[in-house]
Amino acid sequence: MDSLTGLPWAGVRYFCTTREAGSSAPPYQGLNLASHVADSPEAVEANRARLRQLLPAEPLWLDQVHGSDVWDADTESAVDMPKADAAVTTQKGRVLAIMTADCLPVIIADGCGTVLGAAHAGWRGLAAGVLENTFAQMRRVAPRAAGWRAWIGPAISQACFEVGEDVRDAFVSRNADLAMYFAADPVRGRWRADLPSIARHRLFCAGVRQVECSGLCTYTDTRHFYSYRRESPTGRQATLAWLSVGSSDFP
Repeated sequence: MDSLTGLPWAGVRYFCTTREAGSSAPPYQGLNLASHVADSPEAVEANRARLRQLLPAEPLWLDQVHGSDVWDADTESAVDMPKADAAVTTQKGRVLAIMTADCLPVIIADGCGTVLGAAHAGWRGLAAGVLENTFAQMRRVAPRAAGWRAWIGPAISQACFEVGEDVRDAFVSRNADLAMYFAADPVRGRWRADLPSIARHRLFCAGVRQVECSGLCTYTDTRHFYSYRRESPTGRQATLAWLSVGSSDFP
């Protein structure tokens, strides 16, 4: 199974799956990991079983609703797929999972790998503060943590993400500095939004000063990624992360 990651992090393991080499049939062809997109349940189960072989524990799957709620995976009552768009943990080996098909998967951790956060940031959640909420929760559960860093995984690029004035207003009305991340399309009367750069800007302002972007576009890379804007229905890739339990717990 192919996977993609970024720079090494002390005490943190993380990667994003691709759609290659899975059991799902078209239009979900490949390694679809979502159970809510009308794919064959048997195929999704087989795909998740394949993924599980690369993980130290069962992942925490979220019921993502494009909001800004954050699930504390260490203290909140265990439920099947909690309704939230982010989760945090300080427990080693606890696997956090985010599913995407154009939205941003964002991993945040401190420099020593003592606390971890994973967030699903579509434009609605990003505008509503899901990244700031995730980071704030991490600082609450680990007040002495420092050296914050983040990774923004594969997502739709600015060239492919056409939006209306309402989306631009959702960001610029709260922070005029974000206008630089919207390119006007005068022919169509629309805007093209750079969500990864908006996320990086907001993380930096919140206090996460080291942010790495994958630079990979889910819309244009048909071989590796599902893209809801490119084709619907479609599957979902997943970004997984956990605090390391040893030197060999990474694919």
